[in-house]
Amino acid sequence: MNEVRQEETPPSPEELILLLEAVARGQDHKAFAQLFAHFAPRVKSFLRRSGLADGVAEEVTQEVMIAVWRKASYFDPRRAGAATWVFTIARNQRIDRLRRLRSAAGEELPDPSEQPDAPPSGEDIALAAEREEQVRKALATLPAEQAAILKLSFFADKPHAEIARELGIPLGTAKSRVRLALARLRAMLDRDL
Repeated sequence: MNEVRQEETPPSPEELILLLEAVARGQDHKAFAQLFAHFAPRVKSFLRRSGLADGVAEEVTQEVMIAVWRKASYFDPRRAGAATWVFTIARNQRIDRLRRLRSAAGEELPDPSEQPDAPPSGEDIALAAEREEQVRKALATLPAEQAAILKLSFFADKPHAEIARELGIPLGTAKSRVRLALARLRAMLDRDL
């Protein structure tokens, strides 16, 4: 990974999706090189922060990027962003590696899937705060009825049945309003990113 030069301007979320789709369609080497340049250093940093030694983090990063190459056709941009998809692979590869190490050592080590993730970095906190601000702004632009139903569903963590009772509407209407409001919110956030 040392020979890959630092990227000048990181690709946008939309560009990352297009690169993954290009790899999925025809195993595009150029698109994969761009994905590698973008994700490999970030994945390695994530793995090191989660407790893997530098050499092991390097190996697992290689395994992650090979999995991205091989499994690009499984990526669905409707279900997750490119970064979420890649870092899910990274997390799973980390857990698999720790389990293999545990079984090879023959000792009872804690299950890595039961351990909390590493504390967020300053960059993670800043990105989360920025994303939260974007969500708040987008929510403020929704019609009051849709904003209210999302707040009940996600911020108050109320089940759809309770929302329906509280608003005096049928359960199916509550569910479809939540879906509609989420779709509008997602469209606004995707446009702003």
